[in-house]
Amino acid sequence: MSFTSALLIATYNWPDALRLVLKSAMAQSQLPDEILIADDGSKEETKQLIAEFQKISKVSIKHFWQEDQGFRKSKILNKAVAGTSVQYIIQVDGDCIMHPKFVEDHCRAAQKDVYLYGSRVNVLPEGVPIVFQKQLTNFNMFSKEIKNKTRTLHIPFLSGLYKPHAGISRKFRGCNVSFWREDFIAINGYNEDYEGWGREDSDLVIRMGNMGVKAKRLRYAGIVYHLHHKTNSKHNVELNDRIQQETIDKKIVRIENGVNQYLK
Repeated sequence: MSFTSALLIATYNWPDALRLVLKSAMAQSQLPDEILIADDGSKEETKQLIAEFQKISKVSIKHFWQEDQGFRKSKILNKAVAGTSVQYIIQVDGDCIMHPKFVEDHCRAAQKDVYLYGSRVNVLPEGVPIVFQKQLTNFNMFSKEIKNKTRTLHIPFLSGLYKPHAGISRKFRGCNVSFWREDFIAINGYNEDYEGWGREDSDLVIRMGNMGVKAKRLRYAGIVYHLHHKTNSKHNVELNDRIQQETIDKKIVRIENGVNQYLK
């Protein structure tokens, strides 16, 4: 199956992490057709970093930025997806270093009417300074900087044994997910009623599921290494929980406040 793809990276004011993420993007065994950076209001240092990579990248890097008015990740992700015409979106967070086969794994496993969710290996708090100091982007079972070491095993054959399923998995993490752009547009993308940390990513795939799109876990493939950091403020999470519960109870597919406002 031949299709175009984009790597979508969400970031906010952590250029040291984004440098390693982009460095890992440049080293992919299979490059995406585009790299989209959804920037929720980072300062000038991030802009300069992205410009530096735009000069050396073999594929187009598009920087989508909005003013910092609190956590508005849904809005900037919608703007980024609206700003591309590729068929397949592979999404990571700007604190997740990618395994060299990350893009290839997602593209190989892509299926119609399915979204993929991948594994996350955590970099230990005490390992983060070492990763930055040594500019590490490659890890293995013996890397001292990581925990959940079995999650770093890359075994595509075993990965292929996982089958699509209905419903959202407890293993789902929005920092490592891929989906068809047409499915994203059909449900009107991320719900911008979500402001503040939490639930915007799970709400997206729950609505895809309500539309009939199945989920498939990428285990032993599609691996990212998550850099430990302080947890974002969860001051709005109760409201976000209520919005998500309504999505579940009413089996909502398409929301009002979404990507359509940016589509030409």
